[in-house]
Amino acid sequence: MDLTSLLTTSDAKIVVILLDGLGGYADARGGTELEDADTPNLDALAAEGSSGLAEIVGPGITPGSGPGHLALFGYDPLEFELGRGALSAAGLDVQLQAGDVAARANLCTLDDAGNIADRRAGRIPSPEAAPLVERIQTEVSLEGAELTIRHEREHRAMVMLRGPGLDHRIGDTDPQQTGVPPNPPAALHPDAGRTAELFAELERQVRKILAGEKANGMLLRGFDTHEDVPSFADRYGLNAAAVAIYPMYRGISRLLGMDVLRQPEDLEDQAALLREAWADYDYFFVHHKATDAAGEDGDRDAKIAAIEAVDRIFPDVMALDPDVVMVTGDHATPPQMEAHSWHPVPVLIRAERGGRDEVTRFGEEFARSGMLGQRRMSEMMPILLACAGRLKKYGA
Repeated sequence: MDLTSLLTTSDAKIVVILLDGLGGYADARGGTELEDADTPNLDALAAEGSSGLAEIVGPGITPGSGPGHLALFGYDPLEFELGRGALSAAGLDVQLQAGDVAARANLCTLDDAGNIADRRAGRIPSPEAAPLVERIQTEVSLEGAELTIRHEREHRAMVMLRGPGLDHRIGDTDPQQTGVPPNPPAALHPDAGRTAELFAELERQVRKILAGEKANGMLLRGFDTHEDVPSFADRYGLNAAAVAIYPMYRGISRLLGMDVLRQPEDLEDQAALLREAWADYDYFFVHHKATDAAGEDGDRDAKIAAIEAVDRIFPDVMALDPDVVMVTGDHATPPQMEAHSWHPVPVLIRAERGGRDEVTRFGEEFARSGMLGQRRMSEMMPILLACAGRLKKYGA
């Protein structure tokens, strides 16, 4: 439903805390990471508010980070689509033009047989990865296309080709598993054949340039081009700010027209930045990455620790006296799977107008009985607006 006709103004401030990959699932060994974490502050918030579960796209559909964040911001990810490449480019302030093709890149480790030994090259530290990316930028030469490659963080980079006749309809080269070779860039449309050949040549040159390095290959996914998306302010009448460390999440915020605040160093700095900008905005998006990284590494203890770290900074958030607070994830990343999954994510909303249910702890098991029920994530945005007094009555 188009909400623009119902929008009204309010002084209420909304804070959305996003723990990337928060969701998980219980098994015979124990509860989810969130259920087993020590989270007294989030539990107290749950006791004051309402809880539920959210499906990001739909039953059984595993979302990427792009769809996960679009749904969080109230955009139906089946209607709007942003590839990982476009998000990474925006996060690095690389301006995509019509016809450009961008992709997210992982520096990876290939064994002597050319199979993937580590999709993230051991999460190579940024000071080691950045010079490798610079070497690729300097030494690669492609006939008929200009290459731009920018380092993001650790093993992550953004790759963009610019030139005539390019087409973004290319299949991912990252097979999302080890022990197999990278997929060859595959044209998913007849018009993309030449573009696929260019990316195949890029990967061939990268292997030659990085031969002998721990990060000796590159995996590509999320091919995309320039897309126009309705702005967050136009859809919801909110002056929004993003408090995020990683470029991709800064990128999607920028593409939707949010103000992206200076790049914080860590969680404590994010809380400080929130405090500094408090008077200037009425919607804040705060992104925490460590939960997802731990889940992808299969490290249950690290994911629990990442959740507990957010809990510890919550008194700083609540000291600002926000009118509406939502805590949730953009998808599940169960350590058992070491990957994103389709499992619903817990949602907690605390607002004076939001009501209180009988849930007293924050976690999947407890959220299942909450008054928010189980619904699609994109439906949470109208609930936040209503809790903030920003939606008028519909009809007579």
